[in-house]
Amino acid sequence: MEVNNAVKIRSIDEFDFSGKWVLLRPDINSPIDPVTKKIVNDNRIKATIPTIRDILDKGARLAIIAHQGDTLDYQNLIPMNEHAEKLSQYLGREVKYIDDVCGPAAQEAVKALRPGEAILLGNLRYLCEEISTFENAVKLKAEEMLNTYLIRSLAPLFDYYVNDAFAAAHRNAPSMVAFQELLPTAGGRQLMEEYSALTKVMKAPVKPSVFVLGGAKISDAFGMMKQVLENGTADKILACGITGEIMLWAMGKKLGSKKEKFLTDRELHLFVEPAKEYLRDYPDKIEVPLDLAYEKVGERVEISADQLPAEEMYMDIGEKTIAKYREILLNAGTIFVNGPAGVYENKLFEKGTKEIWNAIAEAPGYSVIGGGDTVSAASRFIDLSKISYVCTAGGAMVRFLSGKKLPLIEAMEKAYTKNITK
Repeated sequence: MEVNNAVKIRSIDEFDFSGKWVLLRPDINSPIDPVTKKIVNDNRIKATIPTIRDILDKGARLAIIAHQGDTLDYQNLIPMNEHAEKLSQYLGREVKYIDDVCGPAAQEAVKALRPGEAILLGNLRYLCEEISTFENAVKLKAEEMLNTYLIRSLAPLFDYYVNDAFAAAHRNAPSMVAFQELLPTAGGRQLMEEYSALTKVMKAPVKPSVFVLGGAKISDAFGMMKQVLENGTADKILACGITGEIMLWAMGKKLGSKKEKFLTDRELHLFVEPAKEYLRDYPDKIEVPLDLAYEKVGERVEISADQLPAEEMYMDIGEKTIAKYREILLNAGTIFVNGPAGVYENKLFEKGTKEIWNAIAEAPGYSVIGGGDTVSAASRFIDLSKISYVCTAGGAMVRFLSGKKLPLIEAMEKAYTKNITK
């Protein structure tokens, strides 16, 4: 991908790493099997390989710091020896591992590196200053993190800092934002590509620009919707999943007591008022489902939105909606997707999601997708190479497209301005 020249982040191509010590911070946090504690999806590990390879090919002495798990998913907070094994496998050369983050053993291992060698240090989340509860409770600024154990232990050992962790760009942790205060800094291949792809969607989309917003986590959809409608980024929003149902409810269509109770119990009814506002202010930009699908005696049944309410649990969009959305997607200049169209894991209700993905795969427009469930749904029905860019980020992507500042991007741009040299 061609990197957007307007991005104020230095590339690794701008530095001579030969014989130098380089500290790399990727995001290789991976899904873990709860029983075996083994990695079940290594997409993020694969995604950072180009950055690691390019740094090592420049003759650097490379140390990698990364996290696995957190206080919020403690079951996934495990040693990272398997991550090192997989990095070695995909890289075609050894990435050593030491189960120490930045203590004396880790420091000695870093000092012993020779040009072209790499080591993965222990799980960053072993440090209290790197866990989310510390971040949320203490709220340090980057310049206030310089005396944290991680920074004062590792920063003196390195000549350069490289960040390749856009997926964690919303995290205000020392490993993400503080090394930039002290070391010449560059963005890795993946970070530059993801930031450029999302910047293109937000600031310079080829028109018409179409956002497909579905899934069950509608706070994400509504956060993005407000931003892209207000700034004119989106020409069309195709509402599906629960977002589509909320839009229908906001239009005054009753969904039936069963479905309305389901939404109310989860406090999703709170999105009805914002939905009314968006429908009022942008009536020609939001497309809502024309029909919905539900299960009856083991069969898929579709009902027109004009026939609502029905005492059913809707699980997918119907044929008429699919046809309309397909036509819009095939004529789009830019497509962004977050969330599936329905409960695609159930064979009865995979049709909407499957057909939407097939339309996107066929569409000539520039397409970007992101978020774990979105990528899983896409990979189930199409070849991901048909998508222009697959973003590894979830939370960071949503925040970026919602117009929120990301701590990592602010730190990288600050480093660009400071132009620290060694």
